[in-house]
Amino acid sequence: LLLLTAALGATAAARCPAPCVCDNLRAHVLCLNGSLMAIPDTTPELTKKLDLRGNSFMVIPAGAFLATPYLTHLDLQRCKVERLEEGAFRGLGRLVYLNLASNSIALLYQESLDGLFSLQQLILEGNRIEEIQPGAFGHLGSLTVLDLRANALVYLPDMVFQGLQVLRWLRLSHNALHVLGSEAFAALPALRRLSLDHNELQALPGEALARLDGATRLDLGHNPITYVAEEALAMASLRHLFLDHASLQDVAPDAFARSPQLRVLDLRQNQLQGLPPLAGAGGLARVSLDGNPLLCSCLLRPFHKWLARARVQAEGACAAPPALRGRSLDSLKPPEMRCGRLRTPPSPTTPLEQPRAAGSRQCPRGCVCSPDFHHGSCENRDLREIPRDFPRDTRLLDLHRNPFRTVPPDAFPGLKELVSLHLQSCSIRALHPGALRGLESLVYLYLTDNHLSTLAAAAFEGAPQLAYLDLDHNAFTHVPAGAFRLLPNLISLHLQHNAIGELAEGDLAGARGLRWLYLAGNAIRHIAPAALAPTKMLEKLQLEGNHLSEVPTAALWGLPALSELKLSRNPIKHIGDSVFLPVASSLQHLYLDNMGLERISPHAFTGLGPKIRSLYLESNKMSNIPDMSNFTGLEILNLQDVPFHCDCELLPLRRWINKLNLRVGATCGSPAEARGLKVKLSTIFLTCPGWGRGEAGETNRNKTKAASKPSKKKRSGKSPARGFSKSRA
Repeated sequence: LLLLTAALGATAAARCPAPCVCDNLRAHVLCLNGSLMAIPDTTPELTKKLDLRGNSFMVIPAGAFLATPYLTHLDLQRCKVERLEEGAFRGLGRLVYLNLASNSIALLYQESLDGLFSLQQLILEGNRIEEIQPGAFGHLGSLTVLDLRANALVYLPDMVFQGLQVLRWLRLSHNALHVLGSEAFAALPALRRLSLDHNELQALPGEALARLDGATRLDLGHNPITYVAEEALAMASLRHLFLDHASLQDVAPDAFARSPQLRVLDLRQNQLQGLPPLAGAGGLARVSLDGNPLLCSCLLRPFHKWLARARVQAEGACAAPPALRGRSLDSLKPPEMRCGRLRTPPSPTTPLEQPRAAGSRQCPRGCVCSPDFHHGSCENRDLREIPRDFPRDTRLLDLHRNPFRTVPPDAFPGLKELVSLHLQSCSIRALHPGALRGLESLVYLYLTDNHLSTLAAAAFEGAPQLAYLDLDHNAFTHVPAGAFRLLPNLISLHLQHNAIGELAEGDLAGARGLRWLYLAGNAIRHIAPAALAPTKMLEKLQLEGNHLSEVPTAALWGLPALSELKLSRNPIKHIGDSVFLPVASSLQHLYLDNMGLERISPHAFTGLGPKIRSLYLESNKMSNIPDMSNFTGLEILNLQDVPFHCDCELLPLRRWINKLNLRVGATCGSPAEARGLKVKLSTIFLTCPGWGRGEAGETNRNKTKAASKPSKKKRSGKSPARGFSKSRA
């Protein structure tokens, strides 16, 4: 057995792929922040933990990990992954942890995660997921944690999480959710915690939440909810409810009567002037009201008496009248709470819920209609005209890969509940005025891979809720000016891989709620100073792969929320002073890689500082970079394939990166004697004026480590501890 183990270890060591580090004793392989373009196929078969963070895979193909069937942990963070092919993880039946955070995945298909029947944690935070097809998680019967934070979700269809029988924590924070199917959470019997904070929910989604009998904690903070209605929440096991930083103006007395186990209610930072006695919440122990404009008049006495009678601890202070301003609720006495002329503002009215008509069960010939999921599909049926007579309660309609060529007026009669419409690859050249008329619930419209070259605003008449519009891979030579005037709720606009030559003033008129604008892969040479002016809420601007020759500084003014700017693969040779100043207070992620960049001015990053979390400068031609010592919040810094000239002028950079707990990949390109050496390890700095004794000692230690480190092919013992530390990049 010992001989066999040794033989397997030797074989594994011999197969360690470059430029990876293999720890055969622990069966770990690390290939961090490299230039890998494909999953390495020479990874030792017995590998259990594979860390591939910071590479450039773009697509995870089917069967990508068949050579490593013993994997239990797989980390693919920051690998620029855009697509998971069906069967990508097939063969990984032992995998328990999969991290796909900080990639560019936009859609999860039904078979994307096939084969992961032992998976317990799935991290998809920080992608571009706009839609999840029901069944995408159907093979993950062991999953306990699903992290979908910071994606682009607007809608959750019914049964979308079907198959997750043991899931305990579902994280949906920091999306743009405002539509939840009534059965969205119906298949989650073991769920204990649901995070829905930082979304766009305008009302408590009571019908959807009522399916969660076992959930004990619900996070709904940072949603624009104004009112909690009578018996709005029916969650039998709920103990902790967070509704902080919302827009609450009123709460009904029996709002929580059907959540008898509720113990903690967090209502901080709302617009509440008072509360009624919450008689229905008999088990409540604490209510947090800090940050509300509480009016401590006689109108608050019933609530105050109820607090004492029910022995509920209340946190909060009076905002009025002036005599009581700042007084804590628990210090008040009833006689102090007088009315005088004060009047309470009227409570917001609760809109009456309209009865939902049951959808009929007809289905056009040649199509498939699912009454359980409310889906209709006529995919790839060689249809020349858009079929009609779908069930009236259809919510997702998939018509892609049919040669329709045109979408006529009133093409989708009776589909008032339709949320998602797929018209990709349909040879569409014209979307006629009124084509979407009547689709009053439509949120997603996919028109990718068609032949559209123009759009009129009237084409979107009757679809006011449209939030996601995908026009990638069409024939636009300019942004269809004024086309978005009838789309007040548009959040995400995709115009990638068209032939757009410039972004002109007025092109985005009406898109006042736009948050994400994707313009990669066009031919944009110029952006007018006022072109982005209507999009004051813009958070992401992706301009990679265009023909810009300079940073469009003038167009960035008036974008106070912009957090991500991608300028990769533009022929920008020089970055001047203060070019990012207009967005310096909000920018967190900056992409300047693969541009052939030759020079960065000393003050190019003026205004930027601790807020910057990631900076990509790899694959450029400059030999030095300006001082970035105030970038104290960096989590990712990529300086690979930059030909740094390692002389004394580079000493400040060397000192700075030596202090970072990051793998930056900086290497010397010149002089000849230093070429190929890591900047951190180069001895050329020893002769520089001001070189400190402590720095010299550190360099000598690095040299000793580098000289004594066994080659990767012969490595069989433990790798250096820092190779497996929690270094973030």
